[in-house]
Amino acid sequence: MKINLPLPHCKTTYYRLLQICLITLGIAGSLLPKSVSAQIKDVSPDSIRYGGSIYQKIKPKPAYPKVVGYLSIILPLKTLSAGKFTSNFSHHTSSIGFPLGVNVLYSERFGFSYEITPTIKSSGGSSRVSNLLIDPGTMFRFDHGFTIITRLAFETSGRYGFTPVFNQVYARSKAVNYFVALSLPNRFGNSEPYSLGLNLQFGFTFN
Repeated sequence: MKINLPLPHCKTTYYRLLQICLITLGIAGSLLPKSVSAQIKDVSPDSIRYGGSIYQKIKPKPAYPKVVGYLSIILPLKTLSAGKFTSNFSHHTSSIGFPLGVNVLYSERFGFSYEITPTIKSSGGSSRVSNLLIDPGTMFRFDHGFTIITRLAFETSGRYGFTPVFNQVYARSKAVNYFVALSLPNRFGNSEPYSLGLNLQFGFTFN
C-alpha cells in the first residue's frame, strides 16, 4: 500500500525563510548604529581609541637643554634722566632697536638668553647705527608663556647697567611663537647721569 506523505509547500518555506532573514536584519540593524557611531565619533587630537574606549595620549616631554633663536624689534618709549622725561620720536629724533639672540632652555622653568641689539637712530634727515647693546640674562619661566628675564647690559656707547624684562607669549604656531615684552633699562656710566627707560618689544622665537 503506497502512502503519500504531505510535502511542505514551497511558498510556505520561502516565506518562513524570508521572515527569519528580516528578523535577523532587524536585530542587526538595531545594533549597527551604536557600533557605527562609536567608530565614527570624533576624538580630540591628544586622545586615542582602543578596544572601544578612549584614552589620553601620553605627551612626550621636551628634551632639555633646548636651543631656540629669535628676532624682534624694540621701541624706546620713555627715558627718565636727571629728573626729566624724554620721549622717543620727539624733537625730530627717533630710535629703533633690532634685538636678536639665542635662548638656551635648561628646563621648563629656567633658561639663559644671549642677545645683541643694534640700534638705528634717525635725526635731522639722516640715520645711522648709533649703538650696539650686548645683554645676556637668566630666564625664569612660568605658566601660560610668561617669562621674567634679568639682563646685564653693555653698550658700545659706553653705558652699562641691567634690564629687567617681562615677556609674554601671545600666539603660537608650529613654526614660531610670537611674544611681546616690556623692559626697564637701568643705565650708568660714560660721565652721564643715571637713566631709567621704558621699552616695548615685539618678536618671535623659532620652534
